[in-house]
Amino acid sequence: MESGTGGVDRVRGVRRYAYLGPEGTFAEAALRTVPEADGAFTLPQRTVPAAIEAVRADEADAALVPIENSVEGSVATTLDELATGAPLQIVREILLPVVFSLLVRPGTDAAAVKTVATHPHAEAQTRRWLRDHLPGADVVFTGSTAGAAMAVGHGEYDAAVAAPIAGVHAKLEPLAEDIADNPGGVTRFVLLTRPGPPPAPTGRDKTTVVAFIRDDHTGALLEVLTEFAVRGVNLTRIESRPTGELLGRYCFSVDCEGHIADARVGDALAALHRICADVRYLGSYPRAGAAENKPLPPGRDDTAFTAAADWVRTLRNG
Repeated sequence: MESGTGGVDRVRGVRRYAYLGPEGTFAEAALRTVPEADGAFTLPQRTVPAAIEAVRADEADAALVPIENSVEGSVATTLDELATGAPLQIVREILLPVVFSLLVRPGTDAAAVKTVATHPHAEAQTRRWLRDHLPGADVVFTGSTAGAAMAVGHGEYDAAVAAPIAGVHAKLEPLAEDIADNPGGVTRFVLLTRPGPPPAPTGRDKTTVVAFIRDDHTGALLEVLTEFAVRGVNLTRIESRPTGELLGRYCFSVDCEGHIADARVGDALAALHRICADVRYLGSYPRAGAAENKPLPPGRDDTAFTAAADWVRTLRNG
């Protein structure tokens, strides 16, 4: 990948990928697994909103940002940015194993570490280790783990919790390696583009939407869940987020198995559109690291939906 901060000669067909930077973040590592990004022009951004806004402003063709972590949960900033503003579309997800090191300037020992810089999600995944091994150190939050490493390299802090690659960029060395409290942690990233046709169905797909309830009333969430359940659509994630309007006004961010081209998924989204104030479709895309979707209950496949529609049409026609 080619890094830079300016424009790109798009006539040459070079695509532009924004990501949560600076160089050395887990987001950069995830972006390097995307085949289409090989040789592309990359634009590291200081924050998740900045990376997303780069796509909306046509300063980048796509953005790769974190959306969920197996230990800390969802990245609220990403969810909120996707629920508001100009619509964007998820076209790919990447699952990246996360390994943390304690990075220091050469020659630094543990006794000299009084401040540790890192991102809040990284701190949450190494909190016990830091407490046990550096009980007297103050933890300072930064916009990214790579930014923390760069700050240590500039002498602002004594150590950083970051990816090993961040130490290479910042010319640091590991004082300790693989320090996560729960080994095997994984971060889920999504690749965002401006809206367009979704990738073709693969049989192991995921669809993401944001449903805005019409008003705060008893059973509002149950109504949303029921539209998926009666059609045999399995939900893989659902959570509420405040809309920012008034207390009690929430939207629901939902991941489900299947593709919008599947009759059961399209029918569920149409039903949500009828009962909700708004439904924001965020894309259908291949599930990362997954086998085929679970077998469907009887009567939930596309053939059954077609047969049922034909039956109703026959009745209407007498």
